[in-house]
Amino acid sequence: MAERKIRVVVAKPGLDGHDRGAKIVARALRDAGFEVIYTGLHQTPEQIVATAVQEDADAVGLSVLSGAHNYLFARVLELLREKGADDIAVFGGGIIPAEDIKGLKTMGVKELFTPGTSTQDIIRFVRENIRATV
Repeated sequence: MAERKIRVVVAKPGLDGHDRGAKIVARALRDAGFEVIYTGLHQTPEQIVATAVQEDADAVGLSVLSGAHNYLFARVLELLREKGADDIAVFGGGIIPAEDIKGLKTMGVKELFTPGTSTQDIIRFVRENIRATV
C-alpha cells in the first residue's frame, strides 16, 4: 500500500498583506512532492485551523511578518488542541526576532525559518520531521 503525500497548509494569518515568501515556500513544497493547500492572505487562526482539520493536514506552515507572531502561533496551537488536532505539526517563518524563537518552540512550534532561509532547508525539515497520518 502506497503512503499518501504529506499535506501542508501554508497560511498567512493576520493583517499582514505580504505573501511573496509564503507563495515561494508553498510552490517549493509542492514541487518537492508535498500536497500543499495555500489559504491566501488575511486568515484568522480559526480559519487556518478549520482548513487544516478539513483538509486532514499533517502540518501547518505560518508566515508572519506583522510582529504578531507570539499571539498568532499560540492561538493556532490552542485551537488545534481544542479541536483534538494537536497531532498537526506547526512550523513557520517570517520576521521573528531571535529572542522570541525559543519561547515559540517551547509552546510547541516545531521549527522557525527567518528571512534568507533556503527553501531546500524547509523542504528538508518537512521531509525529516513531518509524517503523513493515515
